[in-house]
Order: sequence, then C-alpha cells, then structure tokens
Amino acid sequence: MATYVILSQLSPDAFDDPKDFKKMAKTVADKIRKECKGVVWKQSYALLGRFDVVDIVEAADVREVERAALIIRAYGHASTETMPATPWNAFIEGL
Repeated sequence: MATYVILSQLSPDAFDDPKDFKKMAKTVADKIRKECKGVVWKQSYALLGRFDVVDIVEAADVREVERAALIIRAYGHASTETMPATPWNAFIEGL
C-alpha cells in the first residue's frame, strides 16, 4: 500500500463555534469509513500554520484517496492538498 498525506485548510465559515468542529470531524470520518473502504487512516494531527489538519493515510488505489479528499472538501468545508509520501529509508535506497 502507498502512503499519502492530506493537508486540509478549513474554510473560515466551516463552523460557528469551535465545539462544532467535533461533530463535523465525526461526520467526515464516518463518511470516509463508509465510502472509502480501501483507505487506512494512520494518523491525524492538528497544525498551527497554513494548514489546519494533516492526515496520514495508506491505500492501494489512489482513487480511494482522491475520494477521501473530496469528502473532506465537501463535508469538512476545507480545501485540501494531497501528495504521495515515500518512507525515508525507501527513498534513500532508491537513490
């Protein structure tokens, strides 16, 4: 399986109260679990900077990751950047 990084930037009008973010995050996670069965969530982090969230996922099919990113955009009211990630040792060995 390949590893992907999904960087998300929440829309300023995504929610009115920060407490509402929990509900929105659960909705997004449930939708991805249901519709993107080939995506394995490895880790998520809250960020301070240009992006608000980084998700590390694995999938055998990039189309599953694309679908997950679109769900984040639609239901999470966010813009995303998605990129493949190569484990450091595999990268170095390939040089």
